[in-house]
Amino acid sequence: MATVREQDPARGFGDRLSERSRPLRLFSITPPRRATTPEDLTRIADVTLERVRDLELDALVLYDIEDESDRNPALRPFPFVASLDPARFHADYLRRWDRPVIIYRSVGKYDPTELKGWLAGQDPALVATVLVGASSRDSAVRTRLTEAQSLWRDTGSVVPLGAVAIPERHAHHNDEHDRMLAKQALGTSFFVTQVVYDLTWAKDLVSDYAYACRGQGREPAHVVFTLSVCGSTRTLEFLQWLGVHVPRWLQNQLEHAEDPLSDSYEQCTGMARELAQFCRRLDVPFGFNIESVSNRRVEIEATVRLAQHVRDLLAG
Repeated sequence: MATVREQDPARGFGDRLSERSRPLRLFSITPPRRATTPEDLTRIADVTLERVRDLELDALVLYDIEDESDRNPALRPFPFVASLDPARFHADYLRRWDRPVIIYRSVGKYDPTELKGWLAGQDPALVATVLVGASSRDSAVRTRLTEAQSLWRDTGSVVPLGAVAIPERHAHHNDEHDRMLAKQALGTSFFVTQVVYDLTWAKDLVSDYAYACRGQGREPAHVVFTLSVCGSTRTLEFLQWLGVHVPRWLQNQLEHAEDPLSDSYEQCTGMARELAQFCRRLDVPFGFNIESVSNRRVEIEATVRLAQHVRDLLAG
């Protein structure tokens, strides 16, 4: 069984956020299917830790997956399968991971009492959270995002709080930077974007956010850009179903490429390099979150290589 590289246990995620000049390095996973046996859950956890053990991550991100068919009625390219609660997967199967985790909470799925109890029970040195609202206004929810934010404050605001930032929403409404500032005023200390494939839209968002912060005399929070490789037409369709904007020229390139995985990998590394330079120029603390939206082994392995590349890029 692999041993995870040890770190100073006193260095929690909040400590890493305080190092504003040091980019964050995150890697995201989706917990296994809810119906997975305990034996297989243990095996999957071991494989996951082996994959990420040398990536020198600041945190491992655990997603909380929803169907989202109410947001997009089009046929889902990959069928939705309910996954294990990320908090349970962390507590029961990732105990050997001695570094921070960022656990997403799709707050509409949880009763307020349950959510408040979970927030109050976390070690803020090891656990941060991203609170996510409903996928659409018509979704039936048990807890609304504003209520979840109040519950976080009621528990002492000690667990580092993150939020989602969406360049696509900014491109359509030109107000995502205002949303970010409002969330920051309520305690958000870092933002994680959805998958980025339009470099211009990502730069527009971070530029507007940076200058809005300057105008209000506030320090910007970390903006963490999510990158994901695309190894097939079906993966491309799924990215678009999720709401990721892929420029038309890049769609054409990926759809007609002999090796779309290599092309998308090259696109991701180029975006990482340019976004890093851009954020440094604007004095915005930043980072990268690497994920795979596909469960194909070849794409997962490419995702790990991308995380290694980003690790080396940021260390240079």
